[in-house]
Amino acid sequence: MNDSHRLAEQFQSNRARLEAVAFRMLGSHAEAEDVVQEAWLRLNRTDANEVGNLAGWLTTVVTRLALDLLRARKVRAEESMEGVPETVLPAADAQAGPEHEALLADSVGPALLVVLDTLAPAERVAFVLHDMFAVPFDEIARMLDRSPEATRQLASRARRRVQGAGEQAMADRERARQVVEAFLLASRTGNLHGLLSLLAPDVVMHADVDAVEGSRDKQGDGAPILARERHGVDAVASAFLGRAQAAQTALVDGLPAAIWAPGGVPRALFRFAVREGRVVAIDVVAEPARVASAKVTEIGPLP
Repeated sequence: MNDSHRLAEQFQSNRARLEAVAFRMLGSHAEAEDVVQEAWLRLNRTDANEVGNLAGWLTTVVTRLALDLLRARKVRAEESMEGVPETVLPAADAQAGPEHEALLADSVGPALLVVLDTLAPAERVAFVLHDMFAVPFDEIARMLDRSPEATRQLASRARRRVQGAGEQAMADRERARQVVEAFLLASRTGNLHGLLSLLAPDVVMHADVDAVEGSRDKQGDGAPILARERHGVDAVASAFLGRAQAAQTALVDGLPAAIWAPGGVPRALFRFAVREGRVVAIDVVAEPARVASAKVTEIGPLP
């Protein structure tokens, strides 16, 4: 076996754990996969003989890439649309083995991911790595360019916020689910007043290229119904008025959303960000890889 094959095997043996770490930090399966793939590309550009601890090196790279994405979200003041917690996790034992790490990672529900979105990027990284994956504070400190004591304080502050936010997050998710249901009903029944009442004044809708192409009017001039981006209540409402006839409510990565699933196979996702009872953002996703990587559960009945 040559060195490149051996390196690929070693990377594959770490992939599941790296994706679990990245998902807990980012709350998005698609972004987690992208981050891990970038780590693989960087590994290929690195002299592997200089990497003493491959698992630690990869965790550091994935952490720093995820931290960059989290900081970019904060700068853009974007509402995260992916995932949140059901249980509060106890602090992990720093000596715990891989089996314990896997158990902790698998026990995280969508409610926790919602609470994690309220944390500052460095807090989230410190909490995820230490409390969920038992990474020692001195290692996390090097990733964050902080002292071990400052890193310990970040994790402690995050832990207190997580412990106090679980019930509120679940209540918020239920309210968001009701808003999504009402939005779909207003959309398919052509209730313009209902749609307008459910949209925030600064609402924005994003659609990926596949969604735009797939929305071309088959009965009219073939122009796409969706645009890559629409801003404001009038523009967003007009895109949905009288539509969503076959959309079903669902949880997508743990958050209230809608799906279009002809034949029971999800083909498009509608992710909603809801604040104070109104929709502030809608993300329409139809790229097959992103749709396939999303965790779709609790699908509602066909309208």
